[in-house]
Order: sequence, then structure tokens, then C-alpha cells
Amino acid sequence: SDNETSNSGNTIRHHHRRLTSLLTNKQAQQQQAHHKRSRYTMDQPVKLAKVNRVLGRTGNTGNVTQVRVEFMDAEGGGSTGRSIVRNVKGPVREGDILCLLEWEREARRLR
Repeated sequence: SDNETSNSGNTIRHHHRRLTSLLTNKQAQQQQAHHKRSRYTMDQPVKLAKVNRVLGRTGNTGNVTQVRVEFMDAEGGGSTGRSIVRNVKGPVREGDILCLLEWEREARRLR
């Protein structure tokens, strides 16, 4: 009787491991499908924006910097006058030029 119980316990653990690996494979397939449908591709246009002012740091650990950027002309490199606030991850300072994949959305201001 004890032998049957231990065998059934092993069987249950084996099935649990198999089910877990199946779920993991399913999640991996979903992530791959999501990346294939991603909005950003290499052939989409980008906009260049120059950092005018560093406004401050934000995020849970302060690893995101809020900056005010001004859009640049594609041809001449001059500014168009339109500016928005964006969040930037990583090092950034005034005068840097950002390559924006998405330029219509503005970041919420720091509180």
C-alpha cells in the first residue's frame, strides 16, 4: 500500500512538471507571436528630437529621466519649434539628439 502511494506521488509530480513545461512553452510561443506583431519595424519612419532641458528623474528607482525635446527637420537639422516632454531611460544630457520611434504621445509631468 505504501509502495502504491509513493508511486502515485511520483506520477503526480511527473505530470505536474510536464504540465508546467507545457505552460511555459505556450507562454514562449505567445511572446514570440507578440514580437512578430510588434508595432515597430526597421522600415518605419523615425523623428529626431534635440534635448532642450532635463526636467528631473522619475520612476520607482529614479532610473528614468524626464526631458523636454524639440523636434528637428529631417532635411536641414534645424528645429521646427514643436516640443514635448518625454521619458528617457539611460544617460541623457542637454544637447543630446534622440531618435523617437513614437512621437505623438507626451509623458505625464513629474509630481
